[in-house]
Amino acid sequence: MTTRQSEALDEFFNKYGAHEDIQPLAECRRLIEAGRRTGEADKPLLEIYHQATSFLEGEMQRAGCLNSRLELHRRLFQEMESHISRNEKDNRFEFIIVIPVADRPQHLENCLNSLLELCRRFGYGGISNHKYDKITVLVAEDSKDSGHSVRNREILHHFEKRGLKTDYFGLSEQIQQLNRLHQAERSALKPIIGDNPPTNFYHKGASITRNISYLKLNRLTGDNDRTLIWFIDSDQAFRVNTESRPGGVYAINYFHRLNRLFSTTDSLVLTGKVVGDPPVSPAVMAGNFLEDVIGFLADLAKLDRQQGCRFHSREKRQTDDAFYHDMADLFGFQPKAGSFHYHCTRKGDHDHVGCFSDFSVKLNRFFDGEHPTRQTYYTHQAFASGIKPARTVYTGNYVFRTKALEYFIPFATLKLRMAGPVLGRILKSELGRRFVSANLPMLHTRTLDETGRSEFRPGIDRNKDRINMSGEFERQFFGDVMLFTVNELTELGYPQQPLSEKSVHQILYRVEASMLQKYTVKHAQIVTKLGRLKRLADDRRNWWWHDPDCRHALANVQQFICNMDYNFGKDSPGYRMINTAHHRKKRRHDILQALQTFLQDRSNWQETLSKRQ
Repeated sequence: MTTRQSEALDEFFNKYGAHEDIQPLAECRRLIEAGRRTGEADKPLLEIYHQATSFLEGEMQRAGCLNSRLELHRRLFQEMESHISRNEKDNRFEFIIVIPVADRPQHLENCLNSLLELCRRFGYGGISNHKYDKITVLVAEDSKDSGHSVRNREILHHFEKRGLKTDYFGLSEQIQQLNRLHQAERSALKPIIGDNPPTNFYHKGASITRNISYLKLNRLTGDNDRTLIWFIDSDQAFRVNTESRPGGVYAINYFHRLNRLFSTTDSLVLTGKVVGDPPVSPAVMAGNFLEDVIGFLADLAKLDRQQGCRFHSREKRQTDDAFYHDMADLFGFQPKAGSFHYHCTRKGDHDHVGCFSDFSVKLNRFFDGEHPTRQTYYTHQAFASGIKPARTVYTGNYVFRTKALEYFIPFATLKLRMAGPVLGRILKSELGRRFVSANLPMLHTRTLDETGRSEFRPGIDRNKDRINMSGEFERQFFGDVMLFTVNELTELGYPQQPLSEKSVHQILYRVEASMLQKYTVKHAQIVTKLGRLKRLADDRRNWWWHDPDCRHALANVQQFICNMDYNFGKDSPGYRMINTAHHRKKRRHDILQALQTFLQDRSNWQETLSKRQ
């Protein structure tokens, strides 16, 4: 390998070769280059690139993602790709990236922009016929607005011209896919793919849309075992944030890491996570967020309004998974006591009036899932140590071999939240160590900068300034009931071991009662916190009541309190719904029926897949 062919590797060893972890790599490289002159294979050189880039990622975590390190990281991967194209048959995995989208064209465009940039930076698989050879994007449409569907198709055409291979799986194409099934097959698969008529074939829900996409993917991939299927959400990006670079950086070559993991292990399904905005509903974050808002306003009230902002250099708290969740203990995490400090994001010199104004704008974004005080940041781990047994599927970031198409999203027609964790519990019980998680998160951004809102969220109704999230709240509660029922059932051998209807019903009834009690306790705590917040915000002794520049910010705070009171106060429609005995009875009946028929549903599904229709 000539110097010209290894400039990036030369630079890497010049900068880091004295490090004790790098010295063995330098010696290995020397031996490889000597071996080439005697005809030895140079395949281990790829391992050197892998370890060099992994070391550099750790260095970026330790010393910061400076542009020079990011550029060297990029060049190392580009150089590795050049080496593969010159010297090796490229039998690495191909990827089909599936993006279900419902009325979110701007989110989709942002997501694909990040994917194209990822491909350009790292060049995984090379280019042929002006397209990235091993990457295909499949967009599965579920929009109600026909204009959004047209726009989504235009967006894909735009990225096709820029180098991405794309496939638009529109509503009519989905109907055609289902029409390939015999009537009896389609009827048998109703719990999996739904029964929406062609005139109402939109907003079927993410789970049904994914399952219909599985049918297309099954036909596309056939017996191909060198393709990985990667499902993501449209409000995500192929980069990660750090505390020093909150807007996100391209610090992970996802395709390289995923190819390596699936090439060196027998893993069947992998789930990543997300960083940035939490992946859960505001329905289960209200208590913690209220605590943070109270803490911010209490601190702000003690400071001079014209003083330079003191909310930039505050100490950040160490966090664990689910630290944003009101009931983190349900998932085995120790809840953090007290409030989390707000870290002001306003640029330039400004006083506390400016900070208050900036914070107030963020408040009502909470109802779209943005969290101003409990963002998560990427932390690098060594590749091997980041691979662990999994129990939850993050449906916005999971990857699997084609064989795993048999594991559809369960109970899709119930349209409950927590579908991914439910699937995860089933995968854990059946696949064991072949179901893994890896430290390969994507950046999650719930809202658009231009509007401060998500383009579309199911179960959220807006009427001027009033936000009604009772639909999402109800789906969250019964999603939790389903999850922890399945969790108990799998400990008894479900779904492989058939259980009596009586025993399933007893577990379901007990879990529902327990969950209702937990939600009731949390509701009481939220009502108390709302009272504290109202008193603090309305206290006329606080300076924001006497500064004309605070009028708009104060209006934002009052609007936030009003919407919190409507959705989480004493008479909120969501809490009324889950406390209605008749409604709970209907939901219990549907959940019980879905649990009892799951094995037959899966048998029907596997039979359909085997025909590759």
